[in-house]
Amino acid sequence: MMKTQPTNLAAAPNNWREALAERFRQGNLGSLPVIIGLIIIAIVFQSINKNFLTPLNLTNLMVQIAAMGTISTGVVLILLLGEVDLSAGQVSGLAAAVMAVLVSRHNLPAGVAIVGAIVVGALVGLLQGWWISSFRVPSFVVTLAGLLAWQGARLRVLGDTGSINITNKFIIDIANFRLPIWLGWVFGVVGVVVYALIVFNEYRSRRAAELPVGSLNGVLWRVGVVGASVLAGVAMMNVNRNANAAGIPIQGVPTAVIIFMTFLIIFDFITQRTRFGRYVYAVGGNTEAARRAGINVNRIRITIFMLASALAACGGILAASRLNAANQSSGDGDVLLNAIAAAVIGGTSLFGGRGRIWSALLGALVIGAIANGMDLLALKSSIKFIVTGAVLLLAVTIDAASRARRENSGR
Repeated sequence: MMKTQPTNLAAAPNNWREALAERFRQGNLGSLPVIIGLIIIAIVFQSINKNFLTPLNLTNLMVQIAAMGTISTGVVLILLLGEVDLSAGQVSGLAAAVMAVLVSRHNLPAGVAIVGAIVVGALVGLLQGWWISSFRVPSFVVTLAGLLAWQGARLRVLGDTGSINITNKFIIDIANFRLPIWLGWVFGVVGVVVYALIVFNEYRSRRAAELPVGSLNGVLWRVGVVGASVLAGVAMMNVNRNANAAGIPIQGVPTAVIIFMTFLIIFDFITQRTRFGRYVYAVGGNTEAARRAGINVNRIRITIFMLASALAACGGILAASRLNAANQSSGDGDVLLNAIAAAVIGGTSLFGGRGRIWSALLGALVIGAIANGMDLLALKSSIKFIVTGAVLLLAVTIDAASRARRENSGR
């Protein structure tokens, strides 16, 4: 008996132009605007300052955004639920203070101090998520109260000195150690191979299930672009960026980048490939419909707030490791605003139920590149805040317009 070709496969766009046009009509451009924005940013700053696209500056940029991007990964999870977390910055500072006190004043092993800091972050998220779910208090109010409370807790933990220098080599190496060149290539190649297997498996599964699927050429292009980007990044970081006084080359992939990318891969897998991830999108898309479908909405909400605060704690640890200190300004300033802005600029919807974990990387790159480029130009902080705010407003406007277009196309 001859097997017929699935009819709904024919409905898929025939080429990338049709696919792009269809996504534009539906208001689902994904990460395309962000990628175009990154290209424009690179062209502008490179034309003004030739040091912008050098291996040294780009590697420093990746290390600089690792902490913010890790915190933003948790913010993406919160936004997928249609909630908000205003305490993420202060939780990161509190975790950094806890780790510094445990390892420097109480002489605990570095591993114990790190785990203790992450547990503190998770407990904060548990408390806030439970409060929001149990008392139906808006997350904005609960986490705003948390912003104040955890700031006070951080100051209490640090004590009168207000600053603790970190001298533990293990903790310092968390963000600053550089992998051997061969190991960096191993991570890069393995990452590309795993990504290719996941993409091709998804393509095969969708065809087997007779679901709409793009062309094989489109999949090959997707794998090729991502693979080339990853390997180019590894090659760039393996370039000898400088030499110290002893003539030892400075090269290799920084561990901060590996840690950040690992978090992205893990949580992208959780949100895209597990039942829990599908529940998160369902709750963010329509809470009442998810509840009627039998999803334990409160459990999902509490778990997400725990994970987000634990990621904020990890971001605080990365920041303290990079700066070799925890102080009264840890988690303050624009840490929270940048983490939220990165998630939104990267393509995560403020309305819940739409976005990818990789938004944290794209958004962090945009914010980090703007700040880095303006630092190279020695521009004032006031200009950086104005430009970042304008970019955030543009991203939210695009999100709102895309949402309106999808609603109109669904009528």
